[in-house]
Amino acid sequence: MDLDSSFAFQSTTPLMPTTSASTAPKPPLVADSDVLQGLVGEWEGTGLNLIWRPVQLSEGNDRFLEINVTTEKLRFAEIPGAIPNRGLLQGDLSMAGLHYLQQVSDSNLHQGLHVEPGVWLSIPATDDPPVPPSVARLASIPHGTTIVAQGMATSTDEAPNIPSASITPGGPDGSPFFEQDLENTTLFRTSGVGLTGVVQGMLDNPNILLAPSEMKIVRTTEYHVFTSAAAPLIGGGTANTAFLQGLPTSDAPPPATGPNALAAQLESIFWLQTTEGSERPDILQYTQTVTLTFNGIDWPHVSVATLHRKRHLL
Repeated sequence: MDLDSSFAFQSTTPLMPTTSASTAPKPPLVADSDVLQGLVGEWEGTGLNLIWRPVQLSEGNDRFLEINVTTEKLRFAEIPGAIPNRGLLQGDLSMAGLHYLQQVSDSNLHQGLHVEPGVWLSIPATDDPPVPPSVARLASIPHGTTIVAQGMATSTDEAPNIPSASITPGGPDGSPFFEQDLENTTLFRTSGVGLTGVVQGMLDNPNILLAPSEMKIVRTTEYHVFTSAAAPLIGGGTANTAFLQGLPTSDAPPPATGPNALAAQLESIFWLQTTEGSERPDILQYTQTVTLTFNGIDWPHVSVATLHRKRHLL
């Protein structure tokens, strides 16, 4: 959805006039509006989605490994004006923001998988709480989850350093589950045409799809955000519908065992890259891990993609 051309946030103003310079409110802290500007525009590309879905125990298992080769569209647009926040302990601040819409489809099955409206914010440093300049991603997922993920934006004059990712339940140091080996025959994993283009290495480390560009990267901005960031980035969290969250095991009547599929936390890293000779960023890659909890186990849901800036013909 496009905002009206006349829409713009306005900065905060004092609630009452003051004549004393010593008691006059300080001007609002202002965020770096440039840190997100490289994202503005339309992006298209391909990727991979790997998710452990719960299944009814009566079917003989508790999970199904869904594998999707994906196509994606992602659009960012500026939110006009400085976004104001008033503080009780901390003085007022002004944030800069983008709104976005993400659309992901299964390219093998030609099915919609995901649509996500959201906002990215650039937030100035604050004293109370003591938090350095940061960025935050606010997102709504139609399956019944909302997220606030906060973190840092950093820039370098080189290609990104992309870590590995794991879909092994319980953590990367655990033993892979039966469904993770494509040589194993199972009813509880995507099969047939849905696996077109999928090789074992993608399950072992989904981030192998984020291969370095054949073109020289001269600038990378990394946006690394969490819903459960460590201090000093104390913000963030997830919220789930009743169906996803379920009742705590101690409160649920038998035979309930807690969540249906609780989205407990999220970590995502976006790499905005500029290739040599380009006047603006032209490659956007990301890796994201959502931890789903059901049947007493944490199940990694990993999504990755490489997107290119859409060029509009004149």
